[in-house]
Amino acid sequence: MESQVRGGTRWKRFAVVMVPSVAATAAIGVALAQGALAASFSVSGQSFKVTADSLHGEGFEQYGAIDSGYTLDGKKTAHPVAVSAFKSASITNMCQSVVTPDIPLLGSVSLILKAGGGGTPVQAENLYIDVEDLEANATFHNIDIGVAAKDASKGPGIGKGDAANPYGFAQQADSADLTDVKQTAWATTAGTFKLSGLKMSLSKGVKECY
Repeated sequence: MESQVRGGTRWKRFAVVMVPSVAATAAIGVALAQGALAASFSVSGQSFKVTADSLHGEGFEQYGAIDSGYTLDGKKTAHPVAVSAFKSASITNMCQSVVTPDIPLLGSVSLILKAGGGGTPVQAENLYIDVEDLEANATFHNIDIGVAAKDASKGPGIGKGDAANPYGFAQQADSADLTDVKQTAWATTAGTFKLSGLKMSLSKGVKECY
C-alpha cells in the first residue's frame, strides 16, 4: 500500500496527522549521538527549524507526546508534539537553524548548521524527532493508520522516557520518503548520527533555514 501526502501538520489537527517529521536535526543533537537517549530530558526554551531536500527512512512510526521544559526566562512549560521515529534514516542537504534572542549588546544571534550535501547524506539510527510543525511531500510504503501506540512494531517503539499514552493514536509504515521538507522541532535523539560535510556558523540577526 502506498500513500502520498502534501502539506503541513499542526497540533490543533493532530488527531488526523498523516505526515511524519523529517529526521533532520543535528548540531544541538550531536552530543546525543553517544547513545539512544530519549526525550526524558527537559527541553530548552528554543525550538529549531530544519530543512532537507529529501529523506528516506526505514521502520517509521509516529505518536503523540508531551515535551516538558522551560521558557528562556526559566519558567516551566510543556509542548504537545508529534514524535516521528525511524529505525534508520538518510537525509540529503540538511539545514538546521536556531535563533537566540535578546543577547546583551548583540541582540539576536543565529546558529546555522549544514550537512549531508556533496553526494554523501546524513545517516541516523534509532532516530526520534519531537515535531511541532511540518511541511513536506511524503510517500509511505505499507502504512497502518490508527494503531495503538504500544502496538506499533514497524518502528523503533515508543522512546524511553517519552510522555506518551501507549493506548493512544499512532501510525506506522515499512518506509517513508519525503522531499522539500520544512519543520519546527523541540527535540531530537538518536542512537547514532553521522554528519557528512558538517559546517556550522554563527551570525548576528535572525537568519534561519526557512
